[in-house]
Amino acid sequence: MLEEIQRQLDKIMKEQNNAGLPHFEGYSPFEMHHILHFTFGDISPVQLLKLTDSEYKSIPILNQIKHLTDLIAKNGEIKLTNKGYLPTKVVADIYAQQYIKDEYIESGLSKLYKETDAMSINLTRIIVELSGLVKKRNNRLSLTKTGEKNVSNNFELLRLIFKVFGSKFNWAYYDGYGDNTVGQLGFGFSLILLSKYGSVKQLDSFYGEKYFKAFPQLIDDLQPTQFQTIESQAARCYSIRTFNRFLDYFGLIKIDTLKKFDADIFITKTALFDKLIHIRPHSKHSIHLE
Repeated sequence: MLEEIQRQLDKIMKEQNNAGLPHFEGYSPFEMHHILHFTFGDISPVQLLKLTDSEYKSIPILNQIKHLTDLIAKNGEIKLTNKGYLPTKVVADIYAQQYIKDEYIESGLSKLYKETDAMSINLTRIIVELSGLVKKRNNRLSLTKTGEKNVSNNFELLRLIFKVFGSKFNWAYYDGYGDNTVGQLGFGFSLILLSKYGSVKQLDSFYGEKYFKAFPQLIDDLQPTQFQTIESQAARCYSIRTFNRFLDYFGLIKIDTLKKFDADIFITKTALFDKLIHIRPHSKHSIHLE
């Protein structure tokens, strides 16, 4: 009798774990587990597709990283500054390619002298180190065997960059919203949202609302300020990290906004998005967690 009761309980738990939930956009807790922890794994609904050579050339962060690794390969190594940053000559060379433009530099509000003057260049060096493409010895950068192998394989390189950007790099690094995981936790869910709704121009807050509906506990990690509520803090934090400093760097969205304070921000996915990101629909079949 006990065995029969346990069998029925196991069946109920399995069904609940595989039932689609509205706040997860119809995906189940089991599927969300893989979206969160194994974003591009075989079981995850989120999959990366192979692109053509010309399509890879339209991904800003990929090509900026390749440009840096090409410079390292050409010179054998790059000597860093005393503080561990890229030398000014290399910084100027990378920015001159115009893969990722800096709003303040382009407007003349700031000048480009060192690596930290351009966020995307600083990010590029951090990513090549975190991904194991380069090694740092005696304050010099050189390619690793992994780097030599992957820099010429666009699919594997992009997959590596995506995983490192999503799981190893701290998205809170460049902003003042606190050391929390808003945006980064469940970035695969944001890809699902863009895949589903991104063909039509939507406010950034449209996606923020759906994101926090799925992960409401993340709002508790933020603190209200004199000028912003927790909710407005969370919405802005999510928008900057997810759109301005993630999806836009990968060429997956178009951002439309007026150049004025507190202007509405509209997001649309690019044609590249559906060529690179494939989203599987919710599966009703029960799957055992290993």
